[in-house]
Amino acid sequence: MIRVNRVVVIVLDSVGIGFLPDAGDYGDKGSDTLGHIFEKCPDIAIPHLLSMGIGNISHTARIPGTDQPLAAYGRAMEKSAGKDTTTGHWEIAGVVLDKPFPTFPDGFPEDFIKKLETAIGTRVIGNISASGTEIISRMGEEHMQTGFPIVYTSADSVFQMAMHEEIIPIEKQYEYCQTARHLLKGDWEVGRVIARPFFGSEGHFVRTERRKDFSLEPPYTVLDAAADKGLEVYGIGKVHDIFAGKGLTRYVKTPDNDTGIIKTIEALKEDTSGIIFTNLVDFDMLYGHRRDWRGYAACLEKFDAALPEIWKALKSDDLLIITADHGNDPTWTGTDHTREYIPILNYGEKVRKGVDTGTRMSFSDIAATISEALGLGYLSQGKSYWHKICTLS
Repeated sequence: MIRVNRVVVIVLDSVGIGFLPDAGDYGDKGSDTLGHIFEKCPDIAIPHLLSMGIGNISHTARIPGTDQPLAAYGRAMEKSAGKDTTTGHWEIAGVVLDKPFPTFPDGFPEDFIKKLETAIGTRVIGNISASGTEIISRMGEEHMQTGFPIVYTSADSVFQMAMHEEIIPIEKQYEYCQTARHLLKGDWEVGRVIARPFFGSEGHFVRTERRKDFSLEPPYTVLDAAADKGLEVYGIGKVHDIFAGKGLTRYVKTPDNDTGIIKTIEALKEDTSGIIFTNLVDFDMLYGHRRDWRGYAACLEKFDAALPEIWKALKSDDLLIITADHGNDPTWTGTDHTREYIPILNYGEKVRKGVDTGTRMSFSDIAATISEALGLGYLSQGKSYWHKICTLS
């Protein structure tokens, strides 16, 4: 079996491609992130993604296909329960969860809040579900007057604390969040605890770049398997936070998609062996949750325009996998993720063009494929499709 020297995974955060069979259980039957964007923006210009065959994946007529796809293409179902960032990425890396991480749309239980206040020695305010910009706009001034940290959550499995850097020093903010991470166990065990420092004055509050995530540590993943083989595993974007650094030999955090793309291209030009794992979060953070389909479409166009440079930077023995971690249909109701299939586009000189890998029964098929392509011997619930797409089998 032919092998590759390096696998490059680019996660287009939230770019789902149609609702899953069980989407009704999540209130998402009918959602279709990419399809509905095409419906709203029929003139959207993503010629390179279309040339790879992203339209051939769709089982609707919303996205145009091509007769000669440049990539091997398919889609995958999420086997884990849930539709959050951590669950999606962990499954891509080979871990299937039996139950979803808990969410707290009505705020965290009073028992937990009391324990937290006792542990950190101060009251907290908020304890509601809100966006980060909304919460500091609504409660930033009260926080500055009282010194009480703002607690909030979202539709995702997260506990977040917003604190002004002039009111609570940044190291104390991290300490409070670390305390919350230790307390959030059992039925309260959210996927991530996030410090969200901000700055400014009333009407002009802005979040700073000193955000810090305190994530659960995942079980053994394909990233660990690669690192254990002495290969480089380079996380770009929020990958380090999602995996709590586990399995990574190197990482860089990025403030936006543009930087993530630049760092990925720089990494591709290096002579390394292993895995480059990039998350591009702007689709989800800036446009999906805010239900901004125009912005989402423009963000897709911007990524698409960068694809030729990404292709050019690939070496002959690289495997590029472009995928997603869940959906976040910007035309859907509410502000939550949507439970959808994810696209899988496989590209490189070692990949047979135009192969339809079909509907994979788990995101973890990606981990199994990475394992086989790199010769890692990593075992998961996933089934590799490498034998279907490699040029010499």
